[in-house]
Amino acid sequence: MAGAARSGGGAVCRSRDPAVYRSRDPVRNLRLRVRIRRVAPAGPLLPRVPPLVGPELPGRADRAADAGAVPLRVTAASRAGAQRPPEDEEEEVEVGWQEKLFSQFEVDLYLNESACQTPLDWQYHEEIRKLEKAGGRKNCRIFTYTDHDRFTNLEELCQKVTDLDHEVPSYLVERMANVRRRRQDRRPVEASSLKSKIITWEPSEEFIKNNHVINTPVQTMYIMGDLGPYGKLGQREYENVLCTIKVDGNGVITVKPDFTGTKGAYRIELDGEKREVWEYTIENASAQVQPEEEEREQRVFRELYGRHRDYLSGLVGSDFEMPLPGTLRLLVNGEIVSAQGYEYDNLYVHFFLELPDQWSSSPFQQLSGVTQTCATKAVGWDNVAYFCYPFTVEMFYTQEDEDSLPQWPVLYFEVLSLDFWQRYRVEGYGSLVLPACPGVHMLTIPTWRPLGLGPVAEMRRFFIGGSPELEDLTYIRIPSTFKGKRLSRFGFRTETTGSVTFRLCCLQQSRAFLENSAVRQRMQSVLDRLGGFSQQSSVYSVLEAFHRARRRMQEARESLPQDLISTSASAVPQPLEP
Repeated sequence: MAGAARSGGGAVCRSRDPAVYRSRDPVRNLRLRVRIRRVAPAGPLLPRVPPLVGPELPGRADRAADAGAVPLRVTAASRAGAQRPPEDEEEEVEVGWQEKLFSQFEVDLYLNESACQTPLDWQYHEEIRKLEKAGGRKNCRIFTYTDHDRFTNLEELCQKVTDLDHEVPSYLVERMANVRRRRQDRRPVEASSLKSKIITWEPSEEFIKNNHVINTPVQTMYIMGDLGPYGKLGQREYENVLCTIKVDGNGVITVKPDFTGTKGAYRIELDGEKREVWEYTIENASAQVQPEEEEREQRVFRELYGRHRDYLSGLVGSDFEMPLPGTLRLLVNGEIVSAQGYEYDNLYVHFFLELPDQWSSSPFQQLSGVTQTCATKAVGWDNVAYFCYPFTVEMFYTQEDEDSLPQWPVLYFEVLSLDFWQRYRVEGYGSLVLPACPGVHMLTIPTWRPLGLGPVAEMRRFFIGGSPELEDLTYIRIPSTFKGKRLSRFGFRTETTGSVTFRLCCLQQSRAFLENSAVRQRMQSVLDRLGGFSQQSSVYSVLEAFHRARRRMQEARESLPQDLISTSASAVPQPLEP
């Protein structure tokens, strides 16, 4: 199994923790070499056992060529016909994935035709008869249980959840034990109908069991050891699990316990009078891939990935839509997240987007909207209404004058409430300038509402609803229709209310972004500054404040008396002429 990459886990010599591997090779190439040896009866002090060595059988070098034979290394006395047990009994088996090695118990069981009931039993009966004609099985103590054996089903059903000796399974454990995480050769009928049916109106019990949890089908194999006394092989109470291998459809291989490697052999101490101690090792005996084959495999994968990339490129296409030259496309995927801190319940938000000069949108583009009515809930000290209302706006900016600073679109909104008695109230007004930088922005905008004169207006608002409103929502800022020099709001009484949270995902697209930095610096156009720099919004604010301060200084200078201006001008010393 060449190219397996270790993905996690590990097994200490005595803890038997599982290890998880991942491989892209077919699982049928997996082969394991298991070696077991009886050390000595357990005592207070056990001597260190030297590494397992022994003579090799003739013809062992040709094991890879003979795929049908099971390579073994056993002592002569470990065979079934031996009369007296050796002091150090040793056996080595190389087994493949889902390869069946019969135990002495299975041989005695399946030779009896009356015990064969299922087709699998009859298949084992025929195989054992062939083995008997060929001279008997070659393995003695090491055998296997495959994914189709009864032991695999019973082992999955009887797995413990805790380390208690007398564990009482809970209701959930009993229900989960009925869920078979096994790979099926045939796909269930319900699974194939999911592609056409999103909802199964009459699910079967098997469908419910297979779909109420995330179920990854796996195949399981157990490598067992018959550690009974010599001459009493084939008794189920002496069977011990040496290794468990599980493979799923994603190429994940779980080995429990892990391959021994250089960490030493695992030990099994039996209960009884003699308290025998057995040691066994697990090694990865898969054939290593040759460098030429690995290079050829990598080349095939590169070609496959290249074809898949070309296929995806064909689906997307090469005609990427671009805006016109000198045009900036601004796409805003926005969301009105929540509103908090307002006086009344059942809130909704009405909003619209104002496009300044040189901005345009599609005739079918909707620039306004109304959210759903949302009840509030207490979060900390505030009452919060979660709208999660999405909206999408696409706009285009066309540069006409390079000397003028661009004005960004403004989002105006008002927060309203409507109670059970249809009492309508204005809760607050606010505005938001769309961010000039692309990316994701979370903005919380405070709001205010107008106040009426005297307590009668507030009493009317409380009892029958209604409150002062703005006829033009652009009055929240400087209206675009205002052409005068001064906008007076003297006597306009307001009150601070809650705030509204927005999430804006801004995308900008322009042909100018494709040009290199040298050309961009030489052009020095406003359109380039729009897309490239994150400081544009702050620069725009500084320039706007500078123009406002300059205008105020000019107005203050005009309001001064003329004699004071002439006196101050004459007091300035003139430079001497040479």
